[in-house]
Amino acid sequence: MSLILFAFVVRVRDGLPLSASTDFEHNQELQERKQQLRTISKVLGRFPDRGSVKGQELNIFFISSEGVSYMTVCHCSLPVAKAFCFLEDLRWEFTACFSSTVVTLAARPYPFLEFDGTIQKLKQQYNQSGGPALEVTLAEVQEDLRIHPLQVINLDEVELTNGIANGHMEQGPGSGPNVRLQPVTAPGILSLVLNIVCASLNVIRGVHLIENTFQDDYEGIWNVVAFLLAFVCCVSQCHLYLFHSSLKKLISFTLLSVVVLCNLYLFGLRNIWQMIFHISVASLSTVLTLRRKVQDRTNDCGV
Repeated sequence: MSLILFAFVVRVRDGLPLSASTDFEHNQELQERKQQLRTISKVLGRFPDRGSVKGQELNIFFISSEGVSYMTVCHCSLPVAKAFCFLEDLRWEFTACFSSTVVTLAARPYPFLEFDGTIQKLKQQYNQSGGPALEVTLAEVQEDLRIHPLQVINLDEVELTNGIANGHMEQGPGSGPNVRLQPVTAPGILSLVLNIVCASLNVIRGVHLIENTFQDDYEGIWNVVAFLLAFVCCVSQCHLYLFHSSLKKLISFTLLSVVVLCNLYLFGLRNIWQMIFHISVASLSTVLTLRRKVQDRTNDCGV
């Protein structure tokens, strides 16, 4: 059984992936740890140079040095000191191959994928021998960990920090355009078109009523307000379907309720079939908005 399953090298300042080991194992927890590892990589500047995240069977360890962080996913049976020995060896190998200038100038993800060969050799050495070749190195790491205890990172705090720093999560009640939602479906396109039709009908009727309202001493002012409010709700439903919001459920039901109330208030100016049409479109938009989930981010470059 492999004790070191995955290794990852990233730039600290922006979390740019520099290199990673090829993944030959595909169990569910490993995929979860790899996703968590990438989450941590986005906010490494907020943490000490050394840390860990504990899991059920797999743990994450990382060290940062000279603007580069070296991260790994290991089996829980691997001693912590040996995991950090692996990371130190990985650091020495990487700095011997790539200068700090080259790392700083890197502009695209995984510019040093050829380093995977070195990572695989180190992984093989540790997985077969169980640790570094020099016992003195292991002893030094154990002593250093005793003097400077390892910080165990709370993953909930990491995800919140990552969201605030990079826009992957909501900073407030507004929308989050950086979140990737599932692709727009054919019913979703139909819903958008119908909402645009309803919005157009509402604004046309509302603007037309404004003239009569001015002539009749503002007797129909609330009808104008109802039409224009329904117009705003239709536009808002389109926006909510296209862009993510942490308050999606609350906003969706609020918009639907306002559309229903506006149409009930306008009964008389609209017949029953017009009311059913507008309410049905709003209901369809609400259902599709709530069913459109955040898209799962796949592993980068298949590593």
